[in-house]
Amino acid sequence: MRNRKDLTADYCSSLNIDAREHRPIVGGDYEITARFESNPNEKIFGMGQYQQPYLDLKGSELELAHRNSQASVPFALSSLGYGFLWNNPAVGRVTFAKNMTTWYAVSSKKLDYWITAGDTPAEIEQAYANAVGKVPMMPEYAMGFWQCKLRYQTQDELLEVAREYKKRGLPISVIVIDYFHWPNQGDWRFDPVYWPDPDAMIRELKEMGIELMVSIWPTVDYRSENFKEMEEKGYLIRSERGVRVSMTYQGNTVHYDATNPGAREYVWEKAKKNYYDKGVRIFWLDEAEPEYTIYDFDNYRYYLGPNVQIGNLYPMMYAKTFFDGMKAEGQDNIINLLRCAWAGSQRYGALVWSGDIHSSFKSLRNQFAAGLNMAIAGIPWWTTDIGGFHGGDANDPEFRELLVRWFEYGAFCPVMRLHGDRVPKQPQLGTTGGCGCLSGAPNEVWSFGNDVYEICKKYLFLRERLKPYIAGLMQEASEVGTPVMRPLFYDFPQDDKAWKIEDQYLFGSDILVAPIMENGQRTRSIYLPKGADWIDGWSGTSYSGGSAIEIDAPLDQIPAFIRKGSNLPLFTAE
Repeated sequence: MRNRKDLTADYCSSLNIDAREHRPIVGGDYEITARFESNPNEKIFGMGQYQQPYLDLKGSELELAHRNSQASVPFALSSLGYGFLWNNPAVGRVTFAKNMTTWYAVSSKKLDYWITAGDTPAEIEQAYANAVGKVPMMPEYAMGFWQCKLRYQTQDELLEVAREYKKRGLPISVIVIDYFHWPNQGDWRFDPVYWPDPDAMIRELKEMGIELMVSIWPTVDYRSENFKEMEEKGYLIRSERGVRVSMTYQGNTVHYDATNPGAREYVWEKAKKNYYDKGVRIFWLDEAEPEYTIYDFDNYRYYLGPNVQIGNLYPMMYAKTFFDGMKAEGQDNIINLLRCAWAGSQRYGALVWSGDIHSSFKSLRNQFAAGLNMAIAGIPWWTTDIGGFHGGDANDPEFRELLVRWFEYGAFCPVMRLHGDRVPKQPQLGTTGGCGCLSGAPNEVWSFGNDVYEICKKYLFLRERLKPYIAGLMQEASEVGTPVMRPLFYDFPQDDKAWKIEDQYLFGSDILVAPIMENGQRTRSIYLPKGADWIDGWSGTSYSGGSAIEIDAPLDQIPAFIRKGSNLPLFTAE
């Protein structure tokens, strides 16, 4: 039985500052604030994905809103032994200050939050997963390597890459057709000029053992064949003022309203006819925040209400659109890639990636924190664009080093996916439809020189050897809600030092990973938590738990340790 103690309490002040405020908004509903007492020694984790390097969020202020590369998943895990879900999809903010914790919503109908307690982080996390849902079981193919770039312009180009992977004998599980393979945004079909026989393409890929993932955007161009019908049926989001345009990239577009069940059914039926019925079983649901050209959250209204009040639900409803449709077709183990999430997105098979980030070591450091906090926020399926998205010259030695270090880290993420918009840009094949925008330089593992290729190849096969171990982690995530990657304190909560480590993590309970996140770094310090003994995965040297050590990290080695007794054949072939 837990000893009785205060975990959190409403803020109390002699200054007539209320712990809870419901301020009426002219026209209806409320502006809401909830204040809680704060322990300055508390550590806070979770809350989703923010582009900053801090794992411990105490002292931070976070926007409760989605943007490209930012996902608000408002569940916080405290070192004091409780979890707190701000069960409100309104735009707002939270401040984890020393003197008080303050949650704020711009517009809401009620104050709604949920608290759980546990003796360990695992107990708290499992209670939260029981409340909001768990991921399905990940399909076996998704545990391997995913090849992607911005963007394969034609059917022939994509097949050529897939065939080359097979010719070289390299493991590959998924290959991706990125955006603008369509005539217009909102058509949700292949442009026949550049993708003339998708049925044959998908058939050949399946014969090679490769799944095809196809990009979907929620934007509908005024020129789309579906725009007028969707507008008339109320299936598009509305603007409160000005012109009804929410995004201007490659045309004037409006997002479909994923909170409207009719709109969800309409979009799925188009995707089913033009992709699913041809054999596509995994979708890339991009622009999932949704992304606006201007983030004026108060200017958009959905079927369920104003964006400022319910807008953070959008990515979950976007995932539900495809999950429900695929489930109705009898598919199990559903997984789709999204750029955003909210609390509960995981139950709709959402694999979240960290968005359009920069190709830099600073960005890699930010993704490290983002991935672990997403895991604590209840999103166990998470990935990044290996090498970063924006930029990266294949001939630049510094970028090659970054790509190697990121590739090594990617081998120990829930999904290992290579993507990016490399420079210099490729020549544009056309100006309309499926070639209406530029494409980046080659982004395959052989595109960065032979030295990089040999290192990447090593980690591709390492990932293959990991797959039985990963399958066990995915089953645990599906059944219990356990995060696949997690901070050291998750498995070692009695070790005070484990709560302070912000540059190492556990990939499952048996592998400790310490990525290299600085250019030119060839050694680093490691802390091995108490409660287990550890074996250096490369040298085989044994170390006692509770040790702080210095270790070599040559370019082709990510520091990684195996829990003694687990006997995982990771770093050399069996």
